[in-house]
Amino acid sequence: MGQSVSTAKLISRRDCNRSQRSKSKSTALIGQMQAEEAEEVERNSIDGLSDIISVLPDECLACIFQSLTPGDRKRCSLVCRRWLRIEGQSRHRLSLNAQSDLHPHIPSIFSRFDAVTKLALKCDRRSVSIGDEALAQISEHCRNLTRLKLRACRDLTDAGMLAFAKNCKSLKKLSCGSCTFGAKGMNAVLDHCPALEELSVKRLRGITDGAAAEPIGPGVAAASLKSICLKELYNGQCFGPLIVGAKNLRSLKLFRCSGDWDKLFPLIVDRVMGIVEIHMERIQVSDIGLTAISNCLNLEILHLVKTPECTNVGLGSVAEKCRLLRKLHIDGWKANRIGDQGLIAVAKSCLNLQELVLIGVNPTKISLEMLTSNCQNLERLALCGSDTVGDAEISCIALKCIALKKLCIKSCPVSDHGMEALASGCPNLVKVKVKKCRGVTSDGVEWLRTNRGSLVINLDTGEQLDASASDGGGAQDNGVEFPPMVASQIGAPSIASSSTGRSTSHKLLGLLSGMSLVACTLRRFGNSNGSSQS
Repeated sequence: MGQSVSTAKLISRRDCNRSQRSKSKSTALIGQMQAEEAEEVERNSIDGLSDIISVLPDECLACIFQSLTPGDRKRCSLVCRRWLRIEGQSRHRLSLNAQSDLHPHIPSIFSRFDAVTKLALKCDRRSVSIGDEALAQISEHCRNLTRLKLRACRDLTDAGMLAFAKNCKSLKKLSCGSCTFGAKGMNAVLDHCPALEELSVKRLRGITDGAAAEPIGPGVAAASLKSICLKELYNGQCFGPLIVGAKNLRSLKLFRCSGDWDKLFPLIVDRVMGIVEIHMERIQVSDIGLTAISNCLNLEILHLVKTPECTNVGLGSVAEKCRLLRKLHIDGWKANRIGDQGLIAVAKSCLNLQELVLIGVNPTKISLEMLTSNCQNLERLALCGSDTVGDAEISCIALKCIALKKLCIKSCPVSDHGMEALASGCPNLVKVKVKKCRGVTSDGVEWLRTNRGSLVINLDTGEQLDASASDGGGAQDNGVEFPPMVASQIGAPSIASSSTGRSTSHKLLGLLSGMSLVACTLRRFGNSNGSSQS
């Protein structure tokens, strides 16, 4: 019996050990399964970004692409076929190297980028550009084109422009520079593009010089044109019929265009009543032309740049009638034809003046005191290359110019005493720029910084003086440009722009992390009757 008991105990112990081994094996198996499940969950979380993007509507993904730089957009297009398709269909701006070898690739390029509305064709001046056949082919693919920029396309002729104009009747903006087509090509655009609003022409070599020049315009586009800019034309006055016929014209800019403009301005202001901006640089115009311009009662912006035949008399005529003037830029070229007398007339009549730039003009304390006292809205003031603007004049500005926000002083006999005056004046001043004023030292600027900590001060004592572009793009020897105080620019990036260096992955993660854009888009598509995908 004892043996049977011992045997029973042994069998029981064996069953227990077998049971424990079985439990340990099952526990290990369960642990392995749990680990695999955990790894799968982790993989799913890592791949979550791709899962999120895969359910995004095409429109939402296109919106993300439009927030990236051109370089990042190109890299995104290589991810998969869907991204390639969406990136191409969502690109509205395209800039191409318009050399002759572009021609064979036109069908494939515009099959991919089939939604382009803004196109730039630029060729190197030493290369052979595309010709008429290529431009006609492009126009067949881009019938919804609204903007076209042509640069150094010297192999385009009037025939090519005619073919283009017939296909792209929705064109709103045309800019051409260093091209060789002539008046017939320009007239073709004006005759077939009734929606044209902006026209910019620079160095159009095909226009015949002299009395035999064919007149340009007005055409059907004259009714819609709002802005005309002519630069460096040997016979710019052949555009006279177009300017006179553009009854809705608001901005006229003339840069270095030969001809006697005094004869044309009376005709222009007789028929074009709504001009608000006139920019004249190095053109033949005198007080006769300014007197005619004074009849533009809605004029708000006037630039007189290196027009030595314009004097105080002409400026006084403009000031007396154009009481809505907000911006006045004068580059007197140190001819001393415009000075206190003309500026006093401006101070008396143009009370809405917000921006005043005086280059090569010699105002004194008399005119500056009247300007600062009467023009209470003056926010931006630039005094450059003046022999009469010293510490007394700066002190006058500091005392009287209450609304002034930006002040630029360049090549004037101002010293540290003038900087000291700014410490207690101009309560709204936010930025002071001082260039090439030998009397102003770094110590004086540092003292001003200490006393007005919030004031941004730029001091440049270098011998070289920057030449910046005016509003219309004309270079000035003593140029000054005031950017807007608050600027908000939103638009699709151009393919010609350079990349900022930010990686695509960081941008996509940043755009998707908050999920607000995705949620908003999905909600909008869920509430709509049907989703439309491009």
